[in-house]
Amino acid sequence: MNIRSITRSRSGRLITALTLSVAVAIPMVATTSASAATTLTVAQALAAQDNRSATVTGYVIGQPTATNTVITSNYNADTAIAIADTASETSTSRMLYVQVTATWRDTFGLLTNPSLRGKQVTTTGTLTAYFAHGGLKSPTAMSLGGANPSPTASPTAAPSPTSTSGPYDSTYYASAIGKTGTSLRTSLHAIIKTQTTLTYDQAWEALKDTDQDPANANNVILLYSGRSQSKTTNGGGANDWNREHVWAKSHGGFGTATGPGTDVHHLRPEDVSVNSARGNKDFDAGGSAVAEAPGCYTDADSFEPRNAVKGDVARMLMYMAIRYEGEDGWPNLELNDSVTNGSAPYIGRRSVLLQWNQQDPPDAFEQRRNQRIYERWQGNRNPFVDHPEWATAIWG
Repeated sequence: MNIRSITRSRSGRLITALTLSVAVAIPMVATTSASAATTLTVAQALAAQDNRSATVTGYVIGQPTATNTVITSNYNADTAIAIADTASETSTSRMLYVQVTATWRDTFGLLTNPSLRGKQVTTTGTLTAYFAHGGLKSPTAMSLGGANPSPTASPTAAPSPTSTSGPYDSTYYASAIGKTGTSLRTSLHAIIKTQTTLTYDQAWEALKDTDQDPANANNVILLYSGRSQSKTTNGGGANDWNREHVWAKSHGGFGTATGPGTDVHHLRPEDVSVNSARGNKDFDAGGSAVAEAPGCYTDADSFEPRNAVKGDVARMLMYMAIRYEGEDGWPNLELNDSVTNGSAPYIGRRSVLLQWNQQDPPDAFEQRRNQRIYERWQGNRNPFVDHPEWATAIWG
């Protein structure tokens, strides 16, 4: 059997090639076999969302697309599967959302392998939230365990996709629920434009709260670097952290005056030199490695963040495009598919951002951040953290 291997060219662009799987087949089997004695059920995995590494076995139900949505046909990506202890499970509360990274998509992605539904799989990875739901991310091993469909599984008896819902749907998002396209966009703008505005100095204090390291209350997590750093080291000196505008302030010329330039939904702590390396570039894949930011790449016109925050970046930019529609004296910010936007009120590459939104669903850190901004600082929410599927509903 062949699998795809992904490497980077000298320019940093992704290259996909076919290589023989002999070299990886042996360690994969060994990993699964070695962990068989401690394999967890889905129920056990859902009860142990504490970032431990574990092996879990379950039946493939479908593709998760939101916190309470699992589709069982017409799949649109190879990036995740939902598994359960029985192949006939219909409640998403009893399903584990499993991230399918690039290494495993040819074999375990449902878009490529729709017949996988109903089969039993065993996977090893980190037990942590995925789509704000009990999950397993960054798999190190995946294999078929019991290749035959469960007797209770039948494509004709598959449950319909569960309706999307969230704790704010009946209140904060009530006027947007059930809408798509322009109608959804208009409703979301009307909802999130009501907010408390901060000064640029207040943004320092907000970021110390919203981006606090879950493991160390004295530190913040830097967006691109991933480094945990003391809250007190904010400033402009070497190795200090400062306020990164994910929507570069020159893209629309809004500066740091109260408004989009101080909106904490897109401000993040970052190392001074890494912030400078990103500059005002658009976002895309590829380039040369960024010093002090492992997993990040940049070239003349674009910046690629590390995998763990690709979705975060995408959803922050989507928020800005919906929040700022040319009212309040601010420019009409828009996503497009260009990386040469200069000083125009646009940021790209939209097609890549949509991919990142699916590949890196909201995790517990991003959810907590959204909640803190809503409760303590601005009184508005990023709707794409609560409903990542709305990105596709608006931009396709």
